[in-house]
Amino acid sequence: MSAPANLIGERLRVARLAHHPKLTQVKLATLLQLEGIDLTQVQISKIEQRARPVSDFEVAAISKLLKVSASWLLGETNNPQPIESENDGRVL
Repeated sequence: MSAPANLIGERLRVARLAHHPKLTQVKLATLLQLEGIDLTQVQISKIEQRARPVSDFEVAAISKLLKVSASWLLGETNNPQPIESENDGRVL
């Protein structure tokens, strides 16, 4: 078995299914495409299976849409909530 191609696969699936309303891979792909991120349902499936690498801008867009922190998606923290900047309310 080869090494995983990304760190976010399992947490992407968890966040997608925990989203309200729950998002299918197709719906997530559609929302990402509206944000200028060209990912298909097949590519999202491969990311969740950890079979496809993910770029930094894809992680940023996914975390924004799913309302979780990029750090959580990457396994750096157990807190999925994004951090809001004290200065201007932006999600970091």
